Amino acid sequence: MSGVGCMIPKLRKVGSPHSGPSRLGLGIYLDRWHRRVLKSLPMDLPDVIAHFLSKPGAEETTPFGPDVLVYKVGGKMFGLAVPEEFPARINLKCDPERSVILRDEHDSILPGYHMNKRHWNTLVLDGSLASKLVSELIDHSYALVLTSLPKSKRKTESP
Repeated sequence: MSGVGCMIPKLRKVGSPHSGPSRLGLGIYLDRWHRRVLKSLPMDLPDVIAHFLSKPGAEETTPFGPDVLVYKVGGKMFGLAVPEEFPARINLKCDPERSVILRDEHDSILPGYHMNKRHWNTLVLDGSLASKLVSELIDHSYALVLTSLPKSKRKTESP
């Protein structure tokens, strides 16, 4: 058998039933190759929202009206999404030096729309950004905001 199809390893059961995030439904477990492939696929808005809400102490609010979803920790914003936009866009806080590098490397990372452009990026979820990068940037935004909270609030928000 020739062609690309024979190059892809078959999905097989690996690990234990308690191996956590590597489990797909129906008793199928992912091997390293499949996990790597899934991390390289683009994230869509429902995945992004789920990742926002998976952060300890994260809450979804709508201070700018029902069309804009704002994600906060300890009362401070770390992410923003407008579900009605296509392609979907999210705003994330970012270290200023890293922001410049990311914008140079990726056409889908822009200065933050309606935000302080030094500290915020807008990510266009058009399929060009890998889910691993988007997850990492959400985690980075969350960590920046969490560390800026007073220690008394940080203790109540962290796991």
